[in-house]
Amino acid sequence: MQYRRLLAVSVALAASHAPLFAAPPTTAPAAAPPGMVWIRGGEFTMGSDSRLARPDEGPAHRVRVGPFWLDAHEVTNEQFDAFIKATRYITTAEKAPTLEEIMKQVPPGTPPPPKEMLVAGSVVFTPPDHPVPLDDISNWWTWTPGADWRHPEGPASNIADRMKHPVVHVSWDDAVAYAAWAGKRLPTEAEWEFAARGGLEGKDYVWGDDPPSETHPQANIWEGSFPWKNTAKDGYVRTAPVGSYPPNGYGLFDMAGNVWEWCSDWYDATLYRSRAGRGITVDPLGPPKSNDPTQPFTPLRVERGGSFLCHESYCLRYRPSARHGGAPDTGMSHVGFRCAKSPQPQAADVPAAPTPTTKAAKP
Repeated sequence: MQYRRLLAVSVALAASHAPLFAAPPTTAPAAAPPGMVWIRGGEFTMGSDSRLARPDEGPAHRVRVGPFWLDAHEVTNEQFDAFIKATRYITTAEKAPTLEEIMKQVPPGTPPPPKEMLVAGSVVFTPPDHPVPLDDISNWWTWTPGADWRHPEGPASNIADRMKHPVVHVSWDDAVAYAAWAGKRLPTEAEWEFAARGGLEGKDYVWGDDPPSETHPQANIWEGSFPWKNTAKDGYVRTAPVGSYPPNGYGLFDMAGNVWEWCSDWYDATLYRSRAGRGITVDPLGPPKSNDPTQPFTPLRVERGGSFLCHESYCLRYRPSARHGGAPDTGMSHVGFRCAKSPQPQAADVPAAPTPTTKAAKP
């Protein structure tokens, strides 16, 4: 939400047996759309009861998803730039928020932010130069005027040498707008997890059960001591070019780490409890509204996959079952997306070029 971006993110973000493979998705109904992978669909165990799982990941339950296409990698700056040039779309971070937008998402009695904060900008990861307590995220997140997808670290930065990196500082609204323009949609949370597992059933990571390796990195995650010291043994301090790490069993890149990825669903921290003991859930589209007791005034959409900031000491969420809720009108240094496409055209798959000042309708 805009308030979270303006008044310190911490206010709102309180917070070995052989692998069993499902049948690989090999038979597609037509030629693959450029850059997409055919996911045949099937039944799998969604969520996790592992010792690594957080409360919102359980209980594990059976889900069946139909076939779909999914981008092989996260949407890049190069791809997003083509969208901007074609539509003249203005992202959320490039627009000054209104006081009304801010105040409707905060607890009653919260004082309004100063007028000088009502400017375009985004939340930037700004690592300290020394160890800090991990219970206050304002130690490493800073509201930065002028930060946006073209200027990831603020007005003085640019993406000239990062065109193959995933686009960041995009809100859920921005991702939906891009997907509509491309004739695609955002994946559902169930589709995303099914694809992320790559055919592996019940494993902790997209590559299996082995923990991340610093000598043979499987994903772009934090190496060193979070949040102040990144050894960058893998060669990257922030985002990495898409496809820099091995793909999963379905040929999908960066389903763990690099950047969080928006999904179409509302985020409900207690959703899986309602599915427990009810048999197989088929093609779930998510709950009708957001529900997170820790952020009762902020509507949240699902984010999946973890990011380059995830570390076992703080955010062990580069796992396929890990979930997170993000305000749909907020972008950050570590949030991007990839698109899905249904085998038969659906309303959300019909191309629609948004106007420069109008966001695409939410599905």
